[in-house]
Parts: sequence; structure tokens; C-alpha cells
Amino acid sequence: MNRSILRTSYAKALVVLVLAFATTAAHAQRSAEERKNNRQGRQATGQVEVKYPNATRQEPAAKGSSRLASRVQRLIEAYNKDDVDAVPKLAEDVISNENATDYDKALAYRLLGATKIATDPVGAAEALSHAITLDALPNNDHFESMWIAAQLQAQEDRFEESIATIDRLQAETSAQAPEQLGLKGQVFYQMERYEEAAQALKAAIEAAETPRPEWVQTLMAAYLESGNNAEAMRVAEQIAAAAPEDKRSQLNLAGIYIQNDQEQKAVEIYERLRAAGELTEAAEYRNLMLIYLGGENQEDKAIEVINEGLAKGALQEDHETYSLLGQAYYFSDRQEQAIEAYRKAAPLAPDGEAFLNLAKVLWAEGRIPEAKQAAQQALDKGIKAPKDAQTILKL
Repeated sequence: MNRSILRTSYAKALVVLVLAFATTAAHAQRSAEERKNNRQGRQATGQVEVKYPNATRQEPAAKGSSRLASRVQRLIEAYNKDDVDAVPKLAEDVISNENATDYDKALAYRLLGATKIATDPVGAAEALSHAITLDALPNNDHFESMWIAAQLQAQEDRFEESIATIDRLQAETSAQAPEQLGLKGQVFYQMERYEEAAQALKAAIEAAETPRPEWVQTLMAAYLESGNNAEAMRVAEQIAAAAPEDKRSQLNLAGIYIQNDQEQKAVEIYERLRAAGELTEAAEYRNLMLIYLGGENQEDKAIEVINEGLAKGALQEDHETYSLLGQAYYFSDRQEQAIEAYRKAAPLAPDGEAFLNLAKVLWAEGRIPEAKQAAQQALDKGIKAPKDAQTILKL
């Protein structure tokens, strides 16, 4: 067997990224609830906070119809009580009334949309779009309708619409809110526009007092996808340092180290996790053993990792695992153990390559009859180089 072939053929460990794409109905619902709570607080104090002081849109002069005042009040009360059954009926009653002003209709659509967020996100986005189009609500409610609509559009994979809504919101408010930048970056990532995603997410993180963890995770992934490995590594190191007990963050960093040919740093992470008993998955053991098999004079460590993985049941007793174990034993001059490993691998393999390796080791040990038997089994199952087996059979 050729040691250099083994060195160059081992697979790179995969980066396992856990991305929390925060464009859920719960996120939009939280925005609606915060708006409702804020409005109730303003009603108690008589104060109205101007949330968009730099908005280019002028506060509209539109007012509600006095004829519909009682109906609108019933709608508001039902909404404040979270009466999800009553709100749609009361909202439609206002919207369809011939005496309703644009303000009445926009308010009804606004409350209808907020009510539908959890149960009917498509209908919620549609209702909010009507409220925005009517252009009659105060700036606070008008722009918040845009913000919730953008989240719902992203949630429903209407990414172009979501980006357009966020762009309009930012343009009309003259603001670059961290939450909006974060959502924009995540949407760009879903659209595979990675450089734009990284730009928006970096701006969100820099602008936020406490950046959302999913923004940082997605920024790392965007850097990786755009080929900016240096920045991806920098962000991954920050994540891992901030969450030393988070296994996934540590494995993400190890994966990026491997992609950047810094296997020793990756090994340090894997071994730290192994010492703590945190390696539990087949992929985790496989990644570590492949790093060792790809290094110089690391067969003993590879054998230790493989046997531990088998003992814990993390690694399957399949032909690939036993073949790698056989190679490790062979290159560490433990021929008897190599033979034993190949004997386990060969019957499980889909072809005869493991039988051929077994035949070669047996031949090198002078066990010619056994070598010939293995060589014939290799030919019977099929191998890439039949001449190698035929040579052994002619001995």
C-alpha cells in the first residue's frame, strides 16, 4: 500500500453550521405585541414616542370617521383583548363600510394583520400591505407595519419582496436599525448573495448594543460561502471564545481551521472535546481520525480514536471503519492487527479492495496460502487492478 496516497486522499472534516434564521412568525408576533404594549402605555401617560424622528414621510392629516367611532373602538378593544375570533369580523365591518376613511381602513387592516401573524402569515402580510398602501396611519404604525411585513415576507420565502420592503423602510425613515440590517443580511444569505449578506450583517452587529447570536453565525457562514476564509475564521474564533461550553461553536471553528490547513488547531479542539467526553457522533470521530491519518506518524492516535469510537458505538462496524483501522495498523508496523482489521472489513465491503489489501499484508508476512485465498476473493468481488491479485496468485 502507498502511504502517500493515503495522506492525500483523506476527506476534509465538514464544517457544521447551525444557523438560526430569525424570520419566524414568533418574531413578528413579538413586534406586534411590543407595539400593543407600548400603545397601551402611551394611553396611560398621554405621551406618544416619536420612533422615527428623521422620517421623510410627513405625519398624515387623515382622521377617522365620527360615524364609525364606536365600531373602531370595539375593534381596538377586541384586539387589545386578543380576541382572535372577533377581530377579523370587526375589521371587515370597518373596511367594507362606505363611511370609512382611509385612516379607518388602514387601522382595521393594521390590527387584522397583527392578529393573523401567528395563524395566517400570508393573510397577515396581505393585510399589512393594504394598510401601508392606504398611507394614512401615523408614522409609528405605518413604519412598524412595513417592518412586520418584511419579516413575514422573509418567513414565506418571498425574499425579493422582503428586501424591497426593508429598503423602503430604511429610505423613508432615514434609519439603519440593527434589527432591520440583521434581517436583511439573513435574507441575502438565503438568496445566496453572500457578500451583500456579510455587509449587512457586519453593519447590524456593529450597530447593535447586543448583537443577536444568529447574526454572528450567519456572518461566519456568509464569509465562508464568499470565499473570505480569513474573516470567517476570525468570526468563528470570536464565537468559540464567547461560548467555550458550546460544542457546536467549537466544532464550527475546528472545521474552518481544517479548511484553512490548520489541522493542528482543529486537533486541539477535537481532543479537548474528546477528553471531556463530548464526542458522540460518527462524523466527529471520523473527522478526527481522518486528520490523524492524513498527518505524519499519527497512526497511533488514529487507532486510539477509531477503537474508542467503535467501543462507544459512535462509529459503525462497517468496511470503511475497519479498512481505515487496518491501514493505520499497517503503517504503524502492527501487521497482525492489520490482518485482523482487514478480515473484518473485507466481507462487509461492496468490492474486493479490502480483500486485496488483506492479501498484500498476508503476502508480506510470508503467509502465502492465505494471501492467495484473499487474492482470489478480491478478484471474485471485483477490484480496480486485477493484476495485483493475479501476481499474488502466481507466486
